Amino acid sequence: MDKLKEIKQRFFLSMNGIVSRSMREKGIEYKINWGIELPVLKRMAAEYGKDYDLARALWKEDIRECKILATLIMPAERMDAELMSLWLEQTTSFEMAEMVAFNLFRHVKGVADCAFEWIASASDIYQTCGFHVMARLLKENNMLNDRDRNEIEDQAQAALTGGSLQVRRAAAACLGACRNE
Repeated sequence: MDKLKEIKQRFFLSMNGIVSRSMREKGIEYKINWGIELPVLKRMAAEYGKDYDLARALWKEDIRECKILATLIMPAERMDAELMSLWLEQTTSFEMAEMVAFNLFRHVKGVADCAFEWIASASDIYQTCGFHVMARLLKENNMLNDRDRNEIEDQAQAALTGGSLQVRRAAAACLGACRNE
């Protein structure tokens, strides 16, 4: 794919070794991490526009920037529960769980049902993604019924007493959004 090759060349030219090294030192590991900042990736995404095939090709690469760019250019209307499940299954870092939640999943129709499943998962990555999706939905005034609101509050309260730091942070953001709705 010519676009994929072009994008990788652009990543090479835009690399930030200091950021990449800092991330490695903090335990954020990818096969390749060019250390490119999010604003640069967002500008690239605007240039390429929404592109289903390119997004899928980018996601398959074990390169941080490819995955982030994939979350930015994937058309949300082309995502379904099965593809979201596959992408989340292939997510190995909390950074990417947040990126996929904020950049893409929150825009997918019917994502709340999936987010409830992810929050109930034993996986910290799934829970983090689920809480971030729900927080965004709440902040964007995608109203929940009373039953759903009670469920998300209970799940967030439970997550605040256990789990990883990333899950607790995501749960706190979700709880804050739920109470401010």
